[in-house]
Amino acid sequence: MTLYGEKSPPADDRPTVQVTAVTWPDDESEPVTRAAPDELGGGPRRPRRVRMLLAAGITGGVLAAVAGAGAWAYAGDVPRGTSVLGTELGGRSRADADRELRAELDRRAATLATPLKVTVDGRTAEINPAEVGLAVDVPATVAAAAEADAHPVSRLVGSRTVEPVVTVDEGRLDNALRKVLGDKTQGMTMPAITYQGTTPKAVQPKPGLALNPQRSAEVVRAGWLAGAPVTVPLVETHPATTPEELDRMVSELAKPAVAAPVTLRTTKGQVTIPPAAIAKSLRFSADKAGKLTPSVDVKRLRAALGAKLATIEVAPKDASMTISGGRPTAKEGRSGQQLDTAALSRDLLAVLPKPDGREVTGELKPTPPQLTGEKLAGLGIKERVSTFTTRFTGGMASSRSQNIATIARKVDGTVVLPGKTFSLNGHTGERGYAQGYRDAPVILDGKLVPGVGGGTSQFTTTLFNATYYAGLEDVEHKPHSYWFDRYPAVIESTIFWPSLDFKFRNNTEYGVLIDTSYTSSTITVSIWSTKIYDSVKTEYGPRRNITTPKQIHLTPGPSCIETNGINGFTQDAFRVIKKGGVVVKREKFTWRYDAEPRYVCGPKTS
Repeated sequence: MTLYGEKSPPADDRPTVQVTAVTWPDDESEPVTRAAPDELGGGPRRPRRVRMLLAAGITGGVLAAVAGAGAWAYAGDVPRGTSVLGTELGGRSRADADRELRAELDRRAATLATPLKVTVDGRTAEINPAEVGLAVDVPATVAAAAEADAHPVSRLVGSRTVEPVVTVDEGRLDNALRKVLGDKTQGMTMPAITYQGTTPKAVQPKPGLALNPQRSAEVVRAGWLAGAPVTVPLVETHPATTPEELDRMVSELAKPAVAAPVTLRTTKGQVTIPPAAIAKSLRFSADKAGKLTPSVDVKRLRAALGAKLATIEVAPKDASMTISGGRPTAKEGRSGQQLDTAALSRDLLAVLPKPDGREVTGELKPTPPQLTGEKLAGLGIKERVSTFTTRFTGGMASSRSQNIATIARKVDGTVVLPGKTFSLNGHTGERGYAQGYRDAPVILDGKLVPGVGGGTSQFTTTLFNATYYAGLEDVEHKPHSYWFDRYPAVIESTIFWPSLDFKFRNNTEYGVLIDTSYTSSTITVSIWSTKIYDSVKTEYGPRRNITTPKQIHLTPGPSCIETNGINGFTQDAFRVIKKGGVVVKREKFTWRYDAEPRYVCGPKTS
């Protein structure tokens, strides 16, 4: 064989011809292999190139054929022989490939919309693909097909399959899978440090089995197009804070924090923070990943220190509103001077691990009131929207009457801003002897017994009705176990610290002022704001499931209180709210009253 003009040996009588090396188009970036000389002349060897030796006499025709084949193989954006979901996209432009793939998806629409059967920890259910965002990303799939690695010969005679790019909404999928799993998930045991008195108690972290949104999405995407059931695995998850880190936090912070008091110095004097107050304010909070972070809750610290801070701080006073001459009048508040809570929290946390030098310097900063007179005047508190009165006996000499007056004074003048929720327990705090409340009958375990704060339920019922007839949103209330005729049936509420509360939400765009007043026999609560409803009325359903009281004999003594007994019953009450002459709300309230026994102090007589 002759290459590039060399002659054949003399003994060969075949005609001498010129030949040319033709190289098939390939990736020009292919590295050159220099380990062995080329068999055609010692040049660098290019192993992936396809070489063809063509006789000079037929070179033109063959080259034309080769050029035509190359042009055909490289036509379009997508390499020849490339298919997605069984549809040939090779040789097409991206736009044509996009249209062809969408047409194939339309043909498969019914199949792709079929609910997907999923199993999570042994529980099986079906998920609607559309509801979790399962879909084929056509542009991304076409781009992947266009970038498919295709060898030159493979472009001419080979084939390849490109998997479609499937998308899913991980959040919606995770929610759907959690419904399948139900309560079977084994959550992580989060690390925690709490105090019993001044003794820190640690809760060790433990791993759990839970869904992993990313892993769930992977297996669901893979199984959707196949139309086969999918088993979604639970993944073991470990809290970010390890047992070793938790133990170190106890020994290096939680224990030394309460080993000695801390001195808080200010320009107006100093306050000693005892270990008990530190224990109540030092918090260890774990985030969703189980990372435990310590912090000082200054609000809890204030509560623990009580009146001590009053020696160095001046609390701001919000603007207030009073009713004078039948009209609400705003009174300006005043600024105060209080500790910089962010700095105090940071600095106190820094000294708590130290055995010595346990001192912090607190900065007193001007503190404006949250509610200014200008803001209060612009809240639209201009007219009485509702009022409600209940009656009581015994006059103001009665302990029960005194309790009603005490809680009424505590609530009088309260302003509830738009969108905010009022909590009666949250507003008054504990109602004990220290707060001025007295012993009076309360219902405990189904019978009347002496208890501190008796009578506050009557105020609660009066306040509940005032907000009810103002059309304000009921958030939390609980009627009494027994019905007392001094209250409207169903539309009444008890209260008990700290377990039973009364809450309402100001669901209007205006401020709400609670105005209270009392006499020796009545308690009245009025709501002032801007009236937005024509009327709020109650429609009652008939009483049903009537039960009669039993007679129970109790041991005579100071704790025994006799009662006449009251029938039990179930009843519905409907709050009907009208605006613009039409009913805009109709809310149903239902309660079941027990029959109050007839308690007799003394033994049964024959």
